[in-house]
Parts: sequence; C-alpha cells; structure tokens
Amino acid sequence: MIERKILQEEAQAMAGQLVAWRRDFHRHPELGFMEVRTGGVIADYLVSLGYTVQRHVGKTGVVGLWAGDRPGPTVMLRFDIDALPVQEENETEYASQNPGVMHACGHDAHTAIGLGVATLIARHRQELAGQVKLVFQPNEEGHGGSNGAPAMIADGVLENPAPEVAFGLHVWNSLEVGYAIVQPGAMMASTGIFTIQVQGQGGHGAIPQHTVDPIVVASQIVLALQTVISRNVAPMQPAVLTVGQIEAGSAFNIIPPTAKMMGTVRTFDSEVQALITGRMEGIVTKVAEAFGATAKLEFSEITPPLVNAETPTALVRQIAEEILGKNAIVPSEPSMGGEDMAFYLQKVPGCFFFLGSRNEAKGLVYGHHHPRFDIDEGALPLGVAILATAALRYGESIH
Repeated sequence: MIERKILQEEAQAMAGQLVAWRRDFHRHPELGFMEVRTGGVIADYLVSLGYTVQRHVGKTGVVGLWAGDRPGPTVMLRFDIDALPVQEENETEYASQNPGVMHACGHDAHTAIGLGVATLIARHRQELAGQVKLVFQPNEEGHGGSNGAPAMIADGVLENPAPEVAFGLHVWNSLEVGYAIVQPGAMMASTGIFTIQVQGQGGHGAIPQHTVDPIVVASQIVLALQTVISRNVAPMQPAVLTVGQIEAGSAFNIIPPTAKMMGTVRTFDSEVQALITGRMEGIVTKVAEAFGATAKLEFSEITPPLVNAETPTALVRQIAEEILGKNAIVPSEPSMGGEDMAFYLQKVPGCFFFLGSRNEAKGLVYGHHHPRFDIDEGALPLGVAILATAALRYGESIH
C-alpha cells in the first residue's frame, strides 16, 4: 500500500499547478448547466492523462474512469464545477471576467482539487486496487430550478461501473485552513422550496371594506407559520421554516387581488418534513378561508439530507488525522444548508467532509455566496492528499 506521506508530498509539490488551475476557473466562472469551457478544460486534461472520459453527462458534466492494475472496488470522487450569479467585489488579478457570475462558493477550488487527484491516481496505477470514477458535476447550486446530481444519475453516472463508495469535500470558510470536519451521520439538511398563492379581491385602498386584502391574509399566514416549528416539531428536532419572499401590489393606494410568497423548509428527517408540510397546508388554507380568501401551497424537495456512512467516514477521518493532525479534526453541528452530493449518498455509502479554507490573517474571512468570498489556497494540496489517499486506500482497507 502506498504511504500516505508520499501522496502528501506529491500533492504539496503540485501546489503551484493547483493554484493556477483554481485561479483560471475563478477567472472564467460559468453558471449551472452552462459549464462548457470548464468541462472542456477538465475533459481535455483527463484525456491527456489517459483516462476514459465521458463528456456531456448530466448536460455539461464530465466523468473520468481510471482502472488500477489489480481487481477491486469502484471508488467515486465527486467535484462540483458551477459558479453563482454574483457580481464579484474582490480586486485580485484572478477576479471573475464574467460580469455577474462568480465562484463565490469554492467550486473552483473543488475542480482544481479534482484535477490534482486525477494526476496522483494516474501516477500510482500499480497501487490502485479497482477503479476510480471521477465525477465533475454541473449545477450543484440548482441554477434554473434543477440540480446537477439528479441529471448525472439519470445519465447513468452510478452505473457501468457502479461505485461501491463515494467521497467528496467542500472547502469551508467558517473553518481555518489546516482543519477539517469529518463525522458520520447527518451533515447537511434537506432543502425544500414552497410557494403560496393567495387569491383575494382587489380594489381601492380607501374602501377596503369592498375588498379581500391578500396582503393582510399573507401577513397572517406568515405569522401563523411560525408556530409550526415552535409548537408542532419536537424541540430536539432541528428544523427551519423561512418565508424569504413576498410579492404583492403595484401602487400605494391599490389593494391588489393576489399575493405570492416563497420560502424554504430545512430538516434532517423525512418524517419531520412531512409533518411540517402537512401543518403548512392546513394553516395556509384555513387562515385564508377565515379572511374570505383562498390560498394554495406548492412544495417541492430540492435536495434530501446529506448523511455520511460510518465506515467510509472512519477511513476519511483516519487519513485526515494523519495529514492534518488529530487535533485538527474538529466537531461541528450539522449545517442547515443543502448540498446535492446527498443524492449520490442516498444510493451509495460514502463521506462528504468540510476542509478549512479561512485565513483571518490574510483577510480571507467572507462567507460562502458573499461577493468578496475567497479562500486560502493552502487548502488545495490538503484536499488532494486526503481524497487521493482515500481512493487508493479504500480497496486495501475494506477488502
């Protein structure tokens, strides 16, 4: 079995190339399902290494397959490649050249780490038992209303060959560089989106008695929905219900006929989600009815909860402790944010972990999706070393 130290040293020696890749992707961000240039760069590099490459998987995704010299399992490594509709405010030489689009979540770093892992896997074919399937996935952010993971699954990414385990990571600006969060169980919440349409009766703002004011109805619905978490969900069950958008009206003195609300529900448990949506349905319809209006609730799940399996997570934690140090693996509460790696982990056991990328001394402190988001690029070789070691060691440690 290859020594972890060798891979760590090789990953560190690649630091300059990793930074160059990351900054190139950062200069040329592309929104979900539009990652044509990004996918082309990835695919061309994998071909140059000798990978069997599939392009246009899940529209703009890329899959690279590498077979070792010995039989063994198929290990899947997933890297998301899309950017966000954010206008960058950083003044760096690698700032986005695409107005209104920015790598504000770190997917440029993930893509660079993926190419680094691909390089090390190709160098160590003799040490690989089985196959490594590198999945460069579009549209993790759900641009346009749909996610990249289901699109890739529909295109057969979990088949021919089927992976036995799946690994992934996210650089994390809430955590200092050199640290990581690696733990089993629920790591990120399900994400659901809801829309509420309130139908009232419009009219003049000076004669409200001849109207059914949908703004008043919507306001009452918002207040009533707050009781779902406080009075229907068990206190020890994490859950969020947020109304994030209300649209109604066209003038100060007109009562409009309709109002629209949108929001999100986050949970770690499908039964809790069903409880919340059931209570929402009753509140929305009955509150509207009490005011002489009607209202309709539509709910759809965007991503399921992300749940790490015990055995793969134990392997990643062991490797991360070797590379970063035991004290660098820190506990954390699960995040109420969503991540579409969850779709793969519903079907394949695996581990998704967070790798610190914050550096207060350098001013790299802005959170994900912020227009001044940036990372400490020292995280790049650490991510490469951890994932490459996991891919090469899995066949030896499990079989």
